[in-house]
Amino acid sequence: MKKKIGLGTWSWGNKFFWNYNVSSDEELYETFSEALNQGFSFIDTADSYGTGSLSGKSEELIGQFLQRVVKTKKNNIKIATKLAPYPWRIGRQGFSIPYKKSLNRLNNQLDIVQLHWSTQRYNPWQDFQLLNNLCDLIDEGFQFQIGLSNIGPKRLLKIIHFLKDKNKRVSSVQVQFSLLSPNNEKQKYVKKICEQNKIDFLAYSPLAFGILCQDPSMTQKGKRSLLRNFIFQAYDKPTLDLRKVMKEIAKARSASLAQVALNWCFYNGAIPIVGLRKKNQVLDISKVFKWNLTRSEFETLDNASKNCLKKMPANPFSSL
Repeated sequence: MKKKIGLGTWSWGNKFFWNYNVSSDEELYETFSEALNQGFSFIDTADSYGTGSLSGKSEELIGQFLQRVVKTKKNNIKIATKLAPYPWRIGRQGFSIPYKKSLNRLNNQLDIVQLHWSTQRYNPWQDFQLLNNLCDLIDEGFQFQIGLSNIGPKRLLKIIHFLKDKNKRVSSVQVQFSLLSPNNEKQKYVKKICEQNKIDFLAYSPLAFGILCQDPSMTQKGKRSLLRNFIFQAYDKPTLDLRKVMKEIAKARSASLAQVALNWCFYNGAIPIVGLRKKNQVLDISKVFKWNLTRSEFETLDNASKNCLKKMPANPFSSL
């Protein structure tokens, strides 16, 4: 399997969790440009990324950055966004205006439109209406593929059959998947369904907010938000044994902990979406293309993951 990596942009425009500041925009452009240079295959965003008055900021920044790169580079990547099925976005037109706004912010380059989460738990018919809306937009001449996010195996199978009846298909599915994610067996079942239907299986939060990048022998200091500092402190000791195992492999491979975490995703057949904000992070991550885990290394990591004392919380929007 050829390795593919997506650049995640949740942090771009997010002040609350990621301390975004407009002064970092040029640094974000350098990150974006280097990701293209290093062969990242797509850029992932969402119309809900960006807090408060900065809502949609992530898409807006990507649209601006696309204007600054040469056409050949733009042709080598796919731009994917997620549209949020808010309770007020109902009916067969619920996504029409949001889609066109995202398309405009992204400078008219939008290759994959994803349902950000399923509404199964509070309005089981809403997401089918919105998927109908996406099918209508494609039939009207808008060109994009349909993707899903935060979807469980039961809902995924229903949506696959629903779209098949309309001569459409699911092109990608993204779920929380990492050495620290909960319900990995459930996610592996989703992966199996994806394999059977030739759907790309995408792993978001593959580094668990950066927790999996913490060197177990060092006290990590950085300019984090209060919430991120709280999370790092809460997960420091419970994940120590797992990170020690990762460090042993990283040391033997002359690699970083991040590369180890991502290679675990690759071994599982996933395409990780990595949230990055700095050029040097891209340069480090891109080295993952040069080596693979052995079966023994993978099994050691897998066992350490299963025995880890504390996992990340499950996404409450994830469907069954």
